[in-house]
Amino acid sequence: MSHQFALMRLRRFLPFFLTQFLGAFNDNVYKNALVVLLTFQATRYTTMSPGVLVNLCAGIFILPFFLFSATAGQIADKYEKSRLIRFTKLLEVVIMLLATAAFALQSLALMLICLFLMGGQSSLFGPVKYAILPQHLREDELVGGNAIVEAGTFLAILIGTLTGGLLISLEHGIGWVSATVVVLALLGYFSSRGIPVAAAAAPTLRINWNPITETWRNFNFTRRNRTVFLSILGVSWFWFYGAVFLSQFPAYAKDVLGGNEHAVVLLLAVFSVGIGIGSLLCERMSGGHVELGLVPLGSIGLSVFALDLWWSSALASTATAGPLALGEILAEPGTWRVLADLVAIGVFGGFFIVPLYALIQSRSEPAHRSRIIAGNNILNAFFMVVAAGMGAGLLALGFSVPQLFLVTAALNAVVAVYIYTLVPEFLLRFLVWLLVHTVYRLRVKGIEHIPATGPAVLVCNHVSFVDALVIMAASRRPVRFVMDHRIFRMPLLSFAFRESRAIPIASAKEDGAMMERAFDEAARALENGELVAIFPEGRITDTGELYPFRPGIRRIVERTPVPVVPMALRGLWGSSFSRKDGPALSRLLHRGVFSRIELAVAAPLAALDATPERLQQQVTALRGDMR
Repeated sequence: MSHQFALMRLRRFLPFFLTQFLGAFNDNVYKNALVVLLTFQATRYTTMSPGVLVNLCAGIFILPFFLFSATAGQIADKYEKSRLIRFTKLLEVVIMLLATAAFALQSLALMLICLFLMGGQSSLFGPVKYAILPQHLREDELVGGNAIVEAGTFLAILIGTLTGGLLISLEHGIGWVSATVVVLALLGYFSSRGIPVAAAAAPTLRINWNPITETWRNFNFTRRNRTVFLSILGVSWFWFYGAVFLSQFPAYAKDVLGGNEHAVVLLLAVFSVGIGIGSLLCERMSGGHVELGLVPLGSIGLSVFALDLWWSSALASTATAGPLALGEILAEPGTWRVLADLVAIGVFGGFFIVPLYALIQSRSEPAHRSRIIAGNNILNAFFMVVAAGMGAGLLALGFSVPQLFLVTAALNAVVAVYIYTLVPEFLLRFLVWLLVHTVYRLRVKGIEHIPATGPAVLVCNHVSFVDALVIMAASRRPVRFVMDHRIFRMPLLSFAFRESRAIPIASAKEDGAMMERAFDEAARALENGELVAIFPEGRITDTGELYPFRPGIRRIVERTPVPVVPMALRGLWGSSFSRKDGPALSRLLHRGVFSRIELAVAAPLAALDATPERLQQQVTALRGDMR
């Protein structure tokens, strides 16, 4: 995780991180201070019940995301982003000064107006927050940057919530809160001044001020790329899932654990810490690039541990006449299982959300990125409102809070299966990720030689039946493999090869028409700017040594002259997927589970220099003595 924390020393990341952290912190200081104030002192301001007021506050804060996100996305695409961020932070300073006046005047209406304005400021900042990261971070830094931002956001929410509740409960609490929110807003503005320039993505854009038509237009932008659109739905689903849990913590702490407000803080703390841990682990588990394989892993954990939370709630339930102290709650063995479940839910939530955010940023068209993220924010808000409605409806029907968690776990499983059916790329990446993190430990050298954009042919030695999967795991871009039609049709592996759009090929003697179709498809893929990989030996080695490279590579690059990248797999010879000592899968692993394998990548060769003989020499040298 040291790589992602190195970003905290960089001017292109640290000022932005501090700005967004202070903003989230300040939002929650004010929101929770206001909620606590209205909960315990509502009669000073109105005849409405505290419960109605608290729900009114939640609705007022989220309403601007529906009203202003579409416009905010256009503004973020049209204007330079660092200047726009400074403007939003100045707006925050003004709003907090107005909130100070509202507290001093004891004006409930003005307090609620400030809450609405805070929601508006957050809706303006949201598209810029995520759209600026791909402009300041490299592709291999994007996951780590998102991980730190997500971990920091949940930490800011936690600390801000605690701080707001603590300050408002002090003597002269209103004064303490007023001073704190203004100071935090000023600190956020000063940190924003260090954010480097981020050029406007669409400076000639004409802003459509109609929120209804522009919202629909934003949704059309999100739907242009199917994977991005479904990733946005996945992000929105996470906020639905999280909203269900967060909104039920007070009732769960009181009715199941038998605790008071300290128990609520404990639940919020462990949940937030879990998300922070999961987010930070993403960078290490993904090898520094966008790893969609973590998304199914995250969704599995979200369902499994929510199910166990429902199960363990019966063990933790404490019948008591009055609220228990925090120490008494922790003395119950069942409480620790509940806390472990919440930490695990948070960790797997981090696995789920960070790659999705990184994918949305990396695959969105730059000119529309802010508007796509604005569409995401609108959907997030909608899903959170639906979550609140579902929770209220099920509780009104007599469901308990643990049963509500059970329903959410089941819904999460259904949504996951639906998304992975529509976009098998998620499931494919999960299977590939499992391969190189359970059976093998993969180390990659020279991965920067694979072009970040544009067409190229990857050439590699052929050691085992899982060579293509290992290369998929290492590559930061999708790769289309030209492979023997018999391997393409192998049970179990065939799913991965089909979904990665591998190109089956046969020899001229076996099926000349298939061979010609394969060369035609490879040419089309290269013309479309894709990566194509081939194993020029034409067969899996049964000696551990390279067989002579066939002339197919020459035919491919003569037809479509593109760079050719030599690669070598090392350490797979002797695994159960290789042909050492007989057919593959006919014996136990020679090297054992978690055996170390490597993929070495050399600098690309020009098409004219990529002869079979020269490529074989380079691949042999890359492989060295480690077979």
